[in-house]
Amino acid sequence: MSVPARSPLARLWPLDPAVSFLNHGSFGACPHRVLARQAALRDELEREPVDFLWRRLPARLAEARDALGAFLGASPDDLAFVPNATTGVNAVLKSLDLGRGDELLTTSHVYPACRRAMEFVAARRGARVVVADVPFPLHGEDDVVGPVLAAVTPRTRLAVLDHVTSPTALVFPVERLVALLEERGVGTLVDGAHAPGMVPLDLDRLGAAYYTGNAHKWLCAPKGSAFLHVRRDRQAEVHPAVTSHGTAPEPGPARFRAEFDWTGTADPTPWLAIPEAIAFLGSLLPGGWPEVMVTNRGLALEAREILLEAFGAAPAAPESMIGSIASVPLPAAAPGSPAERLSHEGLTNWLRDRGVEAWLYPWPSTGGRLVRVSAQLYNSREEYARLARLLGEALG
Repeated sequence: MSVPARSPLARLWPLDPAVSFLNHGSFGACPHRVLARQAALRDELEREPVDFLWRRLPARLAEARDALGAFLGASPDDLAFVPNATTGVNAVLKSLDLGRGDELLTTSHVYPACRRAMEFVAARRGARVVVADVPFPLHGEDDVVGPVLAAVTPRTRLAVLDHVTSPTALVFPVERLVALLEERGVGTLVDGAHAPGMVPLDLDRLGAAYYTGNAHKWLCAPKGSAFLHVRRDRQAEVHPAVTSHGTAPEPGPARFRAEFDWTGTADPTPWLAIPEAIAFLGSLLPGGWPEVMVTNRGLALEAREILLEAFGAAPAAPESMIGSIASVPLPAAAPGSPAERLSHEGLTNWLRDRGVEAWLYPWPSTGGRLVRVSAQLYNSREEYARLARLLGEALG
């Protein structure tokens, strides 16, 4: 099968031109320009490690935090750098003073790694995890809000909610949920792994107790770049998993930042390259970041429509709940077809062997799994059409 036409912007990424890379959502992809900035920072670090890490790093982290805060609508004083959103989730969960019988609330769409972290913490403290069953397919935001609020009890200590769900690729109504849960005395930890660079953010206005997100996904920063935003009144209780030199007895923003900034010797260049990623991606279209988000969302909706037409299926969610990724439940596979005999991982590899990197996930639906497609500026409509053709072949 011939390789479909790529976006003119694809040349800006070091992605294999022989592969239709439709899975930006898993680990992101970093442009040449941003990687070059990180490489320059690493070269500088290795020329004089002590000068870089001891004398210069605090000021450089502050500069990166300023740029990130401006993009997120957040005070830099409330931001800590972490290597990934899962680390941010763990820092909050393991800082909670949970008691026996307390409850951690989440949904059936929660990212599996975060659910495991919740279960680990709850088991150690004699607490329990309560899962609100959110349907998929669904009709709208009320199908999320209703089950979450119905699961709140007097023992609910924290709600852990995805901003953009991973398997089902839904943009949850986090503004409504944060406000409604606060009215009930429940703080929220928003797992915004996919959200920065996909949907507009104003974290100060959102007012969630905790919000963590990746910069290595839709911001296209290097791997290992993420943040944890903690509301000022909650910062004294939150600590990283590692206690090191940054720890100080005096609470406040300075302690909060310092404690996360230095947990031991590590490579800080992914964090320091975040400003370059924000500036570079924002320069690629005339309308800057708003146009980048609108363009990627439009391409994701187009990709979903291509797949739905190929399967003769209806949308599993309204357009208003779709960002730059979209999930489509697959129909049942024909007897003897490749999809009928392969697991979701096997079918993912089957597609990769034919030059398409996509993402499939088991889900309780007619065909038993979802296909999730991502949209980034390097993608083209033709690549999604190629995926649809291959899935048609696989399903028989």
